[in-house]
Amino acid sequence: MLKVLIPTIMLFPTIWLSSPKWLWTTTTAQSMLIAFISLSWLKWSSEAGWSASNLYLATDPLSTPLLVLTCWLLPLMILASQNHIYPEPINRQRLYITLLASLQTFLIMAFGATEIIMFYIMFEATLIPTLIIITRWGNQTERLNAGTYFLFYTLAGSLPLLVALLLLQQTTGTLSMLILQYSQPLAPGSWGHNIWWAGCLIAFLVKMPLYGVHLWLPKAHVEAPVAGSMVLAAVLLKLGGYGMMRMMVVLDPLSKELAYPFIILALWGIIMTGSICLRQTDLKSLIAYSSVSHMGLVAGGILIQTPWGFTGAIILMIAHGLASSALFCLANTAYERTHSRTMLLARGLQMIFPLTAVWWFIANLANLALPPLPNLMGELMIITTLFSWSPWTIMLTGTGTLITAGYSLYLFLMTQRGPTPNHMSGLPPFHTREHLLMTLHLLPIILLITKPELMWGWCH
Repeated sequence: MLKVLIPTIMLFPTIWLSSPKWLWTTTTAQSMLIAFISLSWLKWSSEAGWSASNLYLATDPLSTPLLVLTCWLLPLMILASQNHIYPEPINRQRLYITLLASLQTFLIMAFGATEIIMFYIMFEATLIPTLIIITRWGNQTERLNAGTYFLFYTLAGSLPLLVALLLLQQTTGTLSMLILQYSQPLAPGSWGHNIWWAGCLIAFLVKMPLYGVHLWLPKAHVEAPVAGSMVLAAVLLKLGGYGMMRMMVVLDPLSKELAYPFIILALWGIIMTGSICLRQTDLKSLIAYSSVSHMGLVAGGILIQTPWGFTGAIILMIAHGLASSALFCLANTAYERTHSRTMLLARGLQMIFPLTAVWWFIANLANLALPPLPNLMGELMIITTLFSWSPWTIMLTGTGTLITAGYSLYLFLMTQRGPTPNHMSGLPPFHTREHLLMTLHLLPIILLITKPELMWGWCH
């Protein structure tokens, strides 16, 4: 664990002490090195399930893929931000990269924590850098509003969780994930227990976000700079799913009846947010709403609590993290050239940037779950689980899949095809940096087809 955490912490002196000329090069190189070191976690040797260097930080098959995804994303965020942060004063550039690195530090400690209270503290700590990135480097004047939404939704959701965790500590005497799985299940019955159950889950459902408490997400995405959007879509939404998987082990006998309304909301949200996507004019907003729709499937898979549901959820979380982040990068590269996120104004891009049209195509296909990409594998597992739980869900999940295909193709056709408007003729060409960025996003998705057991969680 420390072999990745210590180099990440050493990024801070690198950022503040390297010369202005080499700032972006050195930070990208060091974070890339950390990302490659983190791949060694995937070599699974432990028999007991957990592999720990100490009692407080450990990895298991559930957290490993998410940890590697976190480390993989930092160099990509630095690469993506380079163009629009570079004109700023050097100290602001340093501060920006520092915030990204601190976000990675908190996330490694959140996914690696074995104590639930430590997980909770790190879960909340990720708010601060994200909030600063959105409100300081956001694009429009709405960014303060978006930051307020983001902060208050997350805080209002996670305060009941703190109380619920303190109650759990009082009844079981421990909050260690290593021990909790062997503790006695709590006796169901009273109202207090039901409220405690809701308190444990609502924080994560707001973070995921579940349809109904999702309004902060499109705002935050639209206002955030590219790195903010990337880390939000790729890792911060996954904190919610990961937390739910960890808490579900403890909540067992209560979940059977109490999960119904949440599963219904998640499934209904898939259709609703998909339909909203079909009506979007703003590029980033469409990708943000598509995230809500995919996370609805993940929430459904986790709440049903079967091995297939859990496996499908984690596969879809990893695959969606890479695909969604890639789409945000592409949206940003188009925005940097056309200075507009309205899809009607930026059409016919395929004629000017043919290679980029290939990236758009692959990223969209990954988003709509084309076989044999891991996105499809995760979705199929969750849909199968839901179907065996109740055959009626196939109507909702099937419609959701259809709408997903619809808005993904709509996004591709609107931006890439059609006649190129005259005001688009003098756009600067794409850089090698941007092509590298897209390759590093889409190559892992394609390679995971060959070895999906890296992200099967507990089930292999």
